[in-house]
Amino acid sequence: MRVIDHHIAGHASGAGGARTGDVFDPNTGQVQASVTLGTPTDLDRAVAAAQTAQPGWAATNPQRRARVMFNFKALVEANMDELAQLLSSEHGKVIADSRGDIQRGLEVVEFACGIPHVLKGEYTQGAGPGIDVYSMRQPLGIGAGITPFNFPAMIPLWMGAVATACGNAFILKPSERDPSVPVRLAELMREAGMPEGIFQVVHGDKEMVDAILDHPAIAAVSFVGSSDIAHYVYNRGVAAGKRVQAMGGAKNHGIVMPDADLDQVVADLSGAAFGSAGERCMALPVVVPVGEKTADALREKLIPAIDALRVGVSTDAEAHYGPVVNAAHKQRVENWIQTGVDEGAELVVDGRGFKLQGHEEGFFIGPSLFDRVTTDMQSYKEEIFGPVLQIVRAKDFEEALRLPTEHQYGNGVAIFTRNGHAAREFAARVNVGMVGINVPIPVPVAYHTFGGWKRSAFGDTNQHGMEGVKFWTKVKTITQRWPDGSPDGGNAFVIPTMG
Repeated sequence: MRVIDHHIAGHASGAGGARTGDVFDPNTGQVQASVTLGTPTDLDRAVAAAQTAQPGWAATNPQRRARVMFNFKALVEANMDELAQLLSSEHGKVIADSRGDIQRGLEVVEFACGIPHVLKGEYTQGAGPGIDVYSMRQPLGIGAGITPFNFPAMIPLWMGAVATACGNAFILKPSERDPSVPVRLAELMREAGMPEGIFQVVHGDKEMVDAILDHPAIAAVSFVGSSDIAHYVYNRGVAAGKRVQAMGGAKNHGIVMPDADLDQVVADLSGAAFGSAGERCMALPVVVPVGEKTADALREKLIPAIDALRVGVSTDAEAHYGPVVNAAHKQRVENWIQTGVDEGAELVVDGRGFKLQGHEEGFFIGPSLFDRVTTDMQSYKEEIFGPVLQIVRAKDFEEALRLPTEHQYGNGVAIFTRNGHAAREFAARVNVGMVGINVPIPVPVAYHTFGGWKRSAFGDTNQHGMEGVKFWTKVKTITQRWPDGSPDGGNAFVIPTMG
């Protein structure tokens, strides 16, 4: 059986007698590989390699670091088919979606290729008599990323590309559920010219996470996962003196105004709610039609669209989505469906019990649709993270605005309307970090920034864009004077001013 080891100091690195975890093929339900679950000793080896390599990498001029990024981008593109196949085989998402996962990560690599420009500091000539002031951005040293199973290429690239381009060494702890693509990315980074010890991968579970959060040599930690774990990571990391950004869960709403194009809304919802089997933090699992007439019309159009969805294996080019990642997650999603039924929501389409012919042991779930979901239901309050769409009816715009604003999560939201004033008002007032206007999955482009509000994010800086550069660097400000030889008649014991 294939064994997936750490990638430390530029090469595969296992640990004798280490614990291992099973890596499944979600399409068949069978174990296809084992992954080494590391220990603090493994992390120490990665940190030692990073400490050796990082000073020289930081001293490498930004143009040369950017060239490595350019080389890496070309290598990922050249190996796109292999990476997408590998990703789908462990995660379960269809090949086209896996390619999208990789491409969205590559867009941040493209941003990192411009690192010489974004690392430029500020300069003021003549801030005072003969005094100039300037600033520079310098790397933190060693950073770490802890990433989830649902985007095993995109999110590691969001973190690692910016962190390393800024001159840091980066240690990635990917999900143990689908660890192969992160290792392959590290291999391609090395092939692109990245020095050994700058981009490394260590595998593990909570033991490795805690070791990262506690390690004194790691200056910053970036995390994406569930909100409870994000809160834990943030608190423990900050207590250890680290800079931490921790992105959590979501319950994104899609507001449908009476003037919206319902055919377009249904097409958008089909992909946003059910694509990747709903295993996206930017999925759209809650739709909020405004007014009973809008709700009834939307429901009528949604049912046949959902019935037409094709669930298939990852390699099925005609499938709209594939299996969920493992048996435990399948059971979790089905439990949430039952909870919704028990709470009194109307289950219009029931995706439980779905079996794909020839793949009966695979982790497949059919699409589900609930109507008349209310805000007091636990199934509305919590993230289901599966192919389940809930209809929450709102009587007017103000109620529709209040729903995402008052929800515990504040990751993303969308409004569907032809009314520019309504869209503008909604975008300005809603208490959510990312807003789509007739865009169902409003993930910002790479040179902007990704981040939610409330329990969807802990920490003060977002992912990628200039926010990412700020997270992975520290600012040093220099005030300089070059005396001309004349004695300074000022009082050396008074705090200097620039007047």
